[in-house]
Amino acid sequence: MQVVEQGTAAFQILKCDLMPNESIIVEPGAMASQDVGIVPDASVNGSFIQALMLRFLGGESFFINEYTNRSVKPQALYISQPVPGDIQMVEINNQEIFLEAGSFIARTQGVRTNLRWAGFASLIAGEGLFKLSFTGQGRVWFGCYGAVVEKEVVGDYIVDSGHLLLWPSTIQLELKLAGGLISSFLSKEGFVLRLKGHGKIRLQTRSVKGLAEWLNARFWR
Repeated sequence: MQVVEQGTAAFQILKCDLMPNESIIVEPGAMASQDVGIVPDASVNGSFIQALMLRFLGGESFFINEYTNRSVKPQALYISQPVPGDIQMVEINNQEIFLEAGSFIARTQGVRTNLRWAGFASLIAGEGLFKLSFTGQGRVWFGCYGAVVEKEVVGDYIVDSGHLLLWPSTIQLELKLAGGLISSFLSKEGFVLRLKGHGKIRLQTRSVKGLAEWLNARFWR
């Protein structure tokens, strides 16, 4: 399956060229347009219990859509994301990666979605008790708000929780105050994430949470 990015950087769309009987698993609502030979099939996102956990604990959809080319010739499927920003792909080969909730767009059939315990520190940071995990072999497409920046982490690194988009299982997350108790809250930084380990992370240059706070401050004066 060939997937190419089209459109401008902040308003990208993915064109997925599916060969006969080829499939791709897509987040509900991500399909923008398609050829008539492609047939969608909605199913529970994993087992029933897993789908419930993904929906209520991971912020993901209870159902997932699998689009399959049922024709005898190549067909095109266009998929996108709801926020303006980059769309990127990561290929995994029997390793585990984690994604920010709500950033998943699509994956190939060899990739599995799971939930992993994130801890109470993650809940305090506004990221929830569980984190979204991807394992197996294949490709995962994800989107962000703004642009994606790659960073190689060796040792410790500090990131605002709203900007961490993707990280490998070789990196552990800890919650800490941005500075002293008073300065952390007066500076509006509050809690940040301390990353420990070695691996490549991806950051998003904008934060949806930050946008919501900026809008609320102006509409609810």
